[in-house]
Amino acid sequence: MTSERRQTILRLVAFLFVIGIVVAIFIFRDQIRHLYQFGYAGVFLATLISNATVFLPVPGVMLVFTLGAVFHPLPTAIFAGLGAATGELFGYLLGFSGQGLLERSGRYQRFYSWLDDHRKLSDIAIFGLAVIPNPFFDLAGVAAGSLKIPVIRFWFFCALGSILKMLIFAYAGFATLNTLFK
Repeated sequence: MTSERRQTILRLVAFLFVIGIVVAIFIFRDQIRHLYQFGYAGVFLATLISNATVFLPVPGVMLVFTLGAVFHPLPTAIFAGLGAATGELFGYLLGFSGQGLLERSGRYQRFYSWLDDHRKLSDIAIFGLAVIPNPFFDLAGVAAGSLKIPVIRFWFFCALGSILKMLIFAYAGFATLNTLFK
């Protein structure tokens, strides 16, 4: 078997894996809300799942906002950020496996071109895009995967940005909900 054929098979398997996970998450989205019962591990799993839904919104930040009042906000943000970054690996895998599927999208092309033209700044871009709550971060993950930015670098800068974002939501939930329900 040639290395090109092996890479094609690997990309197909990664693509099917991502599609299967996204479909399963969409089907079981109502059960995800009960993960808070498992403490910080549940926070990690819930945000992992909500960020693994490539292009299908599942409101993970609202869960972190609420759980910031239930659990201590700092560890909630850390576990949520690590879960979010891990969930974003599905977008990265999609980019690695099926970059041809999204090449016609204008937004994808903008992310791809920017990351490709500014490879030295890609870490800052990934961090910045992860900090901002936006539905287009999946496109940045897809672009990073198709550009073959090292997965550890992608995950690390995504985790830093996600932890900072989740910290804001967890403390906002802590301050708001504890004030309202005193």
